[in-house]
Amino acid sequence: MKPESAPAIAVNVAGQCGMTRDEVVAFFTRREGLWDDLDAAALAADYADDAVIESPMTGVHSGPAAAEQALRTVFSAFLDEKLKTERLLIDGDFVAQFVSVTGTHVGPFMGLQPTGRRFRLNAVFLFELRDRKIVREQRIYDFTGLMVQIGALKAKPS
Repeated sequence: MKPESAPAIAVNVAGQCGMTRDEVVAFFTRREGLWDDLDAAALAADYADDAVIESPMTGVHSGPAAAEQALRTVFSAFLDEKLKTERLLIDGDFVAQFVSVTGTHVGPFMGLQPTGRRFRLNAVFLFELRDRKIVREQRIYDFTGLMVQIGALKAKPS
């Protein structure tokens, strides 16, 4: 049963992030292009000084400098890595970015020599925005599946 006095939903009002919904969409569209260009410095500039980033691949780190180093590490191992946004869910200052990521393991990664194997994975990146910056990011994906695809782990037959 729908309440008689359901609250109105503001579709394009800036919250603490300081951006309207359209600006948030543009922000993530720009980031997708930077990811495809492997531009770690420009991507890192989007993080607040106190940002916390959690990733199965690079661990937990904070701030733009650490974000840039983590991105450089990943990009050097997967030089053709591409990220495609499948869907953005925006709720005020919170964003869920559903992505597909593809690439080839061409550089050292976590002590592993390049295998030349391709991977494809689906992921969800959860963001909190404040003052036009990312203050929190949590990346969720099947890290074990990635490691199997690039040949670092062997899958057990079912």
